[in-house]
Amino acid sequence: MVKAPKKKRTASTKIPKKTYLEWFESMLLQRRFEERAAMMYGQQKIRGFLHLYIGQEAVSVGMMSVLKPEDKVITAYRDHGLALARGMGANECMAELFGKSTGCSKGKGGSMHFFSKEKNFMGGHGIVGAQIAMGAGIAFAEKYNNTGNVCVTMFGDGAARQGILHETFNMAMTWKLPVVFICENNFYAMGTSVERTSNISEIHTLGEAYDLPSEPVDGMSCEAVYAALDKAVKHARSGKGPYFLEIKTYRYKGHSMSDPQKYRSKEEVNEFKKLDPIEQVRATILKKKWVTKKWIEELEAKIKQTVLDSVEFAENSPYPTQEDLFEDVYVQGDYPYIKD
Repeated sequence: MVKAPKKKRTASTKIPKKTYLEWFESMLLQRRFEERAAMMYGQQKIRGFLHLYIGQEAVSVGMMSVLKPEDKVITAYRDHGLALARGMGANECMAELFGKSTGCSKGKGGSMHFFSKEKNFMGGHGIVGAQIAMGAGIAFAEKYNNTGNVCVTMFGDGAARQGILHETFNMAMTWKLPVVFICENNFYAMGTSVERTSNISEIHTLGEAYDLPSEPVDGMSCEAVYAALDKAVKHARSGKGPYFLEIKTYRYKGHSMSDPQKYRSKEEVNEFKKLDPIEQVRATILKKKWVTKKWIEELEAKIKQTVLDSVEFAENSPYPTQEDLFEDVYVQGDYPYIKD
């Protein structure tokens, strides 16, 4: 049984009111979007896999509030919350879940493959661990072009078992790439605990073999994630090379919609629900009298309508055509050395 952290959380005096309000609104949107997506999946309007981000929202908002718009983000297939936090619209995200041509990947990617060039969201990726090396490659391009940008490369505790992680850590340290590696450790991968799959349960210690600066982070606290990312991003952006954060979080739902969750107890889940990041931030902004209960009620209503509108948008959007299958496969490039 995984034990929820017991330490008391307090609001940070260094983080402004504006940031707390942004966190609350973004997390609330992510939660309501995911809840509605689950409902649509039950009605068979969404097919295939559906991996919900419910419970992990402190990671997405704490991270995004540190990054610049030009920085890159790449992650695995539990990507809806991260996409919304990065600024992608609910309409394009819901339409992608519905497999519609108005989706962020034109209905061709589905739940696991959200992309946005405009938001520098370099994708959810369905192959476990593949994005680890891809993120380092993106960081290599940023360094090569001297942009000053970083790439945040995210993966789960299951992907930390992949050999590609070690190859990538080695190369990233050797070349001092501007990449922040984040393991979102929700303790169970697809359904097997970390303790049953590895002799190393403290995943951040994997970085020690490469002298890669690494540390654990409380992923149920927006403040802790914000502080850790601020430190890691500054390190990477300054030219000192990569940083590795093991962010210990918790998903309240199963691995996917088909997961019966028999590997963990209801008592354990309920203990982590007491640490719900949305409720922590709600309590903070009310305690500081930054908002009123009426303000929160109005925000709840606004977000509910946004999500309902996204479902209507998705339902009324067209499916891709057969001809669309041949689009976006190749990109027309300028190759002067190739003659017609």
